[in-house]
Amino acid sequence: MSLHAVNKIWMNGSLVNWEDAKIHVLTHALHYGTGVFEGIRCYSTPSGSAVFRHRDHISRLFDSAKLYYMDIPYSQEQIMQAVKDTIKVNGLDKCYIRPIVFRGYGEMGLNPLNAPVDVSIAVWPWGAYLGEEGLEKGIRVKTSSYQRIPSNTLPSMAKATGQYINSILAKVETMKAGYDEALLLDSRGFVSEGPGENIFIVKDNVIYTPPEHASILKGITRDSVIQIARYLGYKVVEQDITRASIYLADEALFTGTAAEITPIREIDSYEIGEPGKITKEIQKVFFDIITGRFDEFGGWLDII
Repeated sequence: MSLHAVNKIWMNGSLVNWEDAKIHVLTHALHYGTGVFEGIRCYSTPSGSAVFRHRDHISRLFDSAKLYYMDIPYSQEQIMQAVKDTIKVNGLDKCYIRPIVFRGYGEMGLNPLNAPVDVSIAVWPWGAYLGEEGLEKGIRVKTSSYQRIPSNTLPSMAKATGQYINSILAKVETMKAGYDEALLLDSRGFVSEGPGENIFIVKDNVIYTPPEHASILKGITRDSVIQIARYLGYKVVEQDITRASIYLADEALFTGTAAEITPIREIDSYEIGEPGKITKEIQKVFFDIITGRFDEFGGWLDII
């Protein structure tokens, strides 16, 4: 992650210097994880810099905040404009975008309702999350011993800061075992998702992905891949997936804003192989869309 090219962060309605974007040590979210966030990407296109599925991301940010009883003191339009302003003031033509809404300083204890709601937006250059080689050749994945948090424990539909401790434990565990990324199962033992990615498998030219009740976050890149695959004529089925089904898959891939579309070449020492035809086809269309070279899904790009 390179941050040296970034000068400004948007905080509570104002653009402030990077080094001045500070919070108090007694910020509620620091102690209790009471925050929600989004990961968004801006890409360089022939028409200018463009935020990918901007409205969908900001709508999900507001949905996450609602699930955690936080009223965002700005409209969706104001946040979207603030995203664009932050990108422009930092002079970036492509970048990663991190809006975060969190309970700030002013109240401690488990009742968060009197703590203020703060909003910040940061942007920075960020390349392939799982590596350029991973995008091209695929990554090695290991099933974690940590299961995905059940949706009746914490709302899996919310992209909440505190919930990512679950993802961090899974990722560190598998990285220490020599793998690139983790896979989490749900409380029933079915495949859920990666620490920060949704998963798809291909078997006999049919594409499968876990359903919402597998404690997944309904990813926006996941939805993009479903739409692209169906546009290309492939059948996409949302259903429970067993570990064995992945081991026997013809192809497998992770999707997410950070990961984009990353093929999986091995899981739990079972070889899936080099990225397959369907993965490559979807990957190509996706990258053509985000770089403005595919008009069919041009509405997904919000030009700055």
